[in-house]
Amino acid sequence: MPTDNAVVLVGNVTRDPELRFTNTGQATASFGLAVNRRWQNRQTQEWEEATSFFDVVCWREMAENVSESLVRGSRVMVAGRLEQRSWETQEGDKRSKVEVVADEIGPSLRWATAQVTKTAAVRVTAAAEPVVAQRQPYRRPRNHRAADTDTTRSPFKWREAICATPRGEHRRMPAAE
Repeated sequence: MPTDNAVVLVGNVTRDPELRFTNTGQATASFGLAVNRRWQNRQTQEWEEATSFFDVVCWREMAENVSESLVRGSRVMVAGRLEQRSWETQEGDKRSKVEVVADEIGPSLRWATAQVTKTAAVRVTAAAEPVVAQRQPYRRPRNHRAADTDTTRSPFKWREAICATPRGEHRRMPAAE
């Protein structure tokens, strides 16, 4: 049985993301998400609605991107996992809270459009200032053979390819198209 606890939510941001930094300098952002559910009552034939509220937390580069991109009212999709944290108040009361720790966040394009802008990759070196590396376009490895030019062959056929695994085994590979 898988032990993953994955959740995907689509809803509206209820408060602007709050960007903070840990003692070690890691960025973290948190915001609220309202998820609406609407259904028709089969007995009364009336529409009913319920709203669930979630706290979403994201880390590192995603936290910085979220704080720059999202505002209250934005419709977003959040994929992540549920995580419970517990703490004790100054009065000695024990509290706990379940949050969504985001792995991916994106705009919902159901009723809106979006302009996506890639950020530059940042490499941190021993120097105090980070070095910004420009993203390079994908290039094939030098030993990559040219794709087959035979267009009459079905893309679903397999051909034998010598592909050694670390254990010395060979496996079948799909035909390059």
